[in-house]
Amino acid sequence: MTLSKLDQEFDFETQALKLRGYRQQLLASNVANADTPNYKAVDIDFAQELKRRMNNQPGDIKMAATDPHHLALASGNPYDAKVLYRASSPPNIDGNTVSMDVERAQFAENALHYEITLRVLSGQFKTLMTAIKGA
Repeated sequence: MTLSKLDQEFDFETQALKLRGYRQQLLASNVANADTPNYKAVDIDFAQELKRRMNNQPGDIKMAATDPHHLALASGNPYDAKVLYRASSPPNIDGNTVSMDVERAQFAENALHYEITLRVLSGQFKTLMTAIKGA
């Protein structure tokens, strides 16, 4: 098996982990800005972004802060992923659209999916190591 085939073997899970990590940053940013007036909660469409990434299509929209007091993301947008504003019903009096219940649920779900993907990737490595060792 060549290195390019190894890359292909692990590509899906690797891309999924990177996107899950980026989504976790977005969700954490929403929580951190829960009290920032006029902050608009953001997220990505994970399935669509992973599909786009696996098809090697470029992104088309970059995230822009709507207020100079917003916290910047730690590592930026690794894929130029289309960052979407999350619709909130209704927005807070100060214009903030962060719902802590939604953010907590999304954060926990994303963390669970991240852990599952890690376990799948770990299993693939163990299988590969077993094949290499021949035992």
